[in-house]
Amino acid sequence: MKLAIIGYGKMGRLIEQLAPEYGFTAIVTVDISDDFAKAAGADVAIEFTVPEAVPSNIERLAALKLPVVVGTTGWLKHMDRVRAAVENNGSALVWSPNFSVGVNVFMRVVREASRLLADEKEYGAWAWEIHHDTKKDAPSGTMIKLVEEMQSAGYARNIDVSSSRAGRHPGTHEIGFDSGADTITLRHTARSREGFARGALKAAQWIVGKQGVFEFGDVLFSGR
Repeated sequence: MKLAIIGYGKMGRLIEQLAPEYGFTAIVTVDISDDFAKAAGADVAIEFTVPEAVPSNIERLAALKLPVVVGTTGWLKHMDRVRAAVENNGSALVWSPNFSVGVNVFMRVVREASRLLADEKEYGAWAWEIHHDTKKDAPSGTMIKLVEEMQSAGYARNIDVSSSRAGRHPGTHEIGFDSGADTITLRHTARSREGFARGALKAAQWIVGKQGVFEFGDVLFSGR
């Protein structure tokens, strides 16, 4: 399969390095300022750029009918525009606030804990994260998604949300529930960017030949 990498920063270079393990034997790299026509003929694209570039990048890829995996976060306010571009062109998209397999399993654990504690009113909740100091969005897309999962599971009480940005930390997300009797703490810690790259490549394998807009959870948990 032929892979187009949109955005050739740290994540783009890591994806290029790992791509052969996932069956991608030909790779084209496309920077934001490049002519996207050079991606024509690829089987799938992986996009890791900046939030403000995502809507137009997806529109250009959809016009090529090129399925795309979007790892950039912070653009979801444009989802209606993006969805229309993909569906009107008969293309395909997989998006996620986080392409780590572990984080997506963690989200399911958090959702179940929130469901079980929804009616236990003595338990208050918090959500905290830390990332490197160059990360642009705070709270992160992953943190926003975690809180949404808690709320959709029925936890309707206040959730205290906080974010830290320091050093070169690749990312930790923590969800906690506390009562007068005890504390429950759920935590996921990333060791490096490799988990995000591998998840994006897994999604790229899956999306080839499909049409529509999907989340990474569809890749991991369909049929489970």
